[in-house]
Amino acid sequence: MKESIAISTDREALEPEYKYCLQTWAGGLDRFLSMQGGDDDGSYAKNSEAPASAITICKPLFLVAIQSLKLFRREEEMDSVRIADLGCATGYNTLATIDMVVESLRHRYIQECGLEPEFEAFFSDLPSNDFNSLFRSLPAAMLSDGKTRRYFAAGVPGSFYGRLFPKRKLHVVVSLSALQWLSKIPDEVLDKRSPAWNKGRAWIDGAKGEVVEAYAKQSEEDLESFLRCRKEEIVRGGMLFMVMGGRPRPEQPENQLGDPDSRAKHPFTTSMDQAWQVLLNEGLIDEETRDGFNIPVYMRSTEEVERGIKRCGGFEIQRIEYQKIVEHSEEKHEEWIKDPVSYGRAKANLVRATLRPIVETHLGPYLSEELFKRYENRVSSDTALLHKTCFYGVIIACAIRK
Repeated sequence: MKESIAISTDREALEPEYKYCLQTWAGGLDRFLSMQGGDDDGSYAKNSEAPASAITICKPLFLVAIQSLKLFRREEEMDSVRIADLGCATGYNTLATIDMVVESLRHRYIQECGLEPEFEAFFSDLPSNDFNSLFRSLPAAMLSDGKTRRYFAAGVPGSFYGRLFPKRKLHVVVSLSALQWLSKIPDEVLDKRSPAWNKGRAWIDGAKGEVVEAYAKQSEEDLESFLRCRKEEIVRGGMLFMVMGGRPRPEQPENQLGDPDSRAKHPFTTSMDQAWQVLLNEGLIDEETRDGFNIPVYMRSTEEVERGIKRCGGFEIQRIEYQKIVEHSEEKHEEWIKDPVSYGRAKANLVRATLRPIVETHLGPYLSEELFKRYENRVSSDTALLHKTCFYGVIIACAIRK
């Protein structure tokens, strides 16, 4: 009884903030969707192993694409080579990507043209991104070994579903592990009177057809918007390189993950729904609050990506392929089997890193942390998860602006 009274008191104290958060959820994801900033255990910088693995997998293809890219010469009035990372987030991954592009092109210019151009790197993400942490981790203009950082850096806040740069500004555009995030939750999914009301689920894997259809339509519109803007911003002969979450087959989009073990173990699926249900059972939230939360992610197929590029026009597709990466290393797997509590903590931190800003917008800080605690407890107590293997699917696509 005492615990029940304490819960009620917490809820009542938070009621104004709670109602405000529910009202703002439908106001546009671009105002608050971001990876968790900072550098603590729940930050994206400390929990971006899967995106790093995706970059590692695509690196050989990326380097081949850069080696075959047309060089832009000074006589063509190219004052600098301009590179943009769209959806850069924070941490090592974006910096390593820019370094890779700059060094590869720099060597090509020196060997083939006898000159070293200046490079500009634009780090772009939503205004809610932790640009402070990103730029604190940026290498200094003068490094300790006497070498200089080989590019000028700038931040560009804004949604990549809209224009970010002037026409014909960019030579290389990359977007790594970002395009699976949608610009918004489809309106019909947020309407409890609609057949697409996603009752009892936080995501669309395994959801009913109306929900998945609404997400697929939003995904198609978003990809079209992204490509149309990049067609304006990339110079002729410039390159667009994309890596995004994807699924292995075009049919059955409700099967976003490809295999039963991945469905059971993915951070957005079973354990997430169970954590929301625990909050409901404890009386901390009501059903409408649970059902009104949806993760704005859609895993496209290679066919959907190819269709979107061809429909947009203006690009010549160089390569599109699907690959999958394992959730974590064998060393981590062995470590977590011995200590399931540490596994639960690690998975909860991963969820915090990717979802905390939107969960807080929906629930407020107090209840969002309660959700993550329930999530951690569910994962720690389900030792069967440790004997399953979760794979993340990625689509790698490279296109040249015609």
